[in-house]
Amino acid sequence: MTTALIIGDVQQGITGGYPFARQVVPPLTGLLPRARAAGALVVFVYFGFRANGADLPPGNALFRTFYEAGDAFHEGSAGNEIALPVADEDVVVIKRRASAFAGTDLDLVLRASGVDTLAIAGVATSAMVAATCYDAADRDYQVTVLRDGCADGDPAMHDFFMDTVFPSRGFEVVPCAGWPGPSS
Repeated sequence: MTTALIIGDVQQGITGGYPFARQVVPPLTGLLPRARAAGALVVFVYFGFRANGADLPPGNALFRTFYEAGDAFHEGSAGNEIALPVADEDVVVIKRRASAFAGTDLDLVLRASGVDTLAIAGVATSAMVAATCYDAADRDYQVTVLRDGCADGDPAMHDFFMDTVFPSRGFEVVPCAGWPGPSS
């Protein structure tokens, strides 16, 4: 296996609390069986703070807002449940920052599985998706971004990343229906 599908922050607390996030659920639900059948490692990454706030960075107003939102972002709560069907062979990783790599064992899992190519999806495009793509490229993974498998609270920001930023970084951008492609 050389390809992994990374889906980040598509969890109950986010899809339930941020309407823009719900739009990725149908295309990703349709993609999952195809990705598994193609032999891709499916990895779900979800965001959560420890209930006691030990991992909350001091002075970070954005993360403080997430933490204070309650169970939607607290590890072990119903808000952390993945909003997509998870299979036994899938990998689930908890993260505490924007990137799926920051402070997690994701890179170790991918390397142990021989993965060198990633397809990245999730919410938000300008946060988790962008941070994960940059980190993946810095670790020498080939990166594809799944356009309709990502969403942002600002649709113009989503389009800007998909049409300008990601292609300028050498990332392929394709719809969920176009992945996995012949080379995947």
